[in-house]
Amino acid sequence: MDADRLAHAKAHPPRFLARVESCRSRVQECDGEGLAAMLTGEAGLLIIDVRERHEFEAGHLAGAVHVSKGVLERDIEALVGNVDARLVLYCGGGFRSAIAAASLVDMGYTDVWSVWGGWRAIKAAGLVE
Repeated sequence: MDADRLAHAKAHPPRFLARVESCRSRVQECDGEGLAAMLTGEAGLLIIDVRERHEFEAGHLAGAVHVSKGVLERDIEALVGNVDARLVLYCGGGFRSAIAAASLVDMGYTDVWSVWGGWRAIKAAGLVE
């Protein structure tokens, strides 16, 4: 974990961080550059922004759909019926999206990714104007 991420992680409670790490170990992850590669070569990719509505409205990846982490499990089947569809989730820093991605894996979705570094990594990769 780089110094900025480590400093950010230290601001979170230890049990939350343990939960995030447990979820990260069970899901596929990419960084901003990995997402950029997926976007150039992947047809049928669905990007889901799991942040809160106000975060999404302040800026989001073009083409992303908003389904906040709080309602994801309830709403995902109406949005994505195919459990084999490639889903890429992001949040602000990769913590919430890792937890949300693990939940979708638990629900039977087979190709779920979390963007480690989240919105910050997406911006750093130059994916947002």
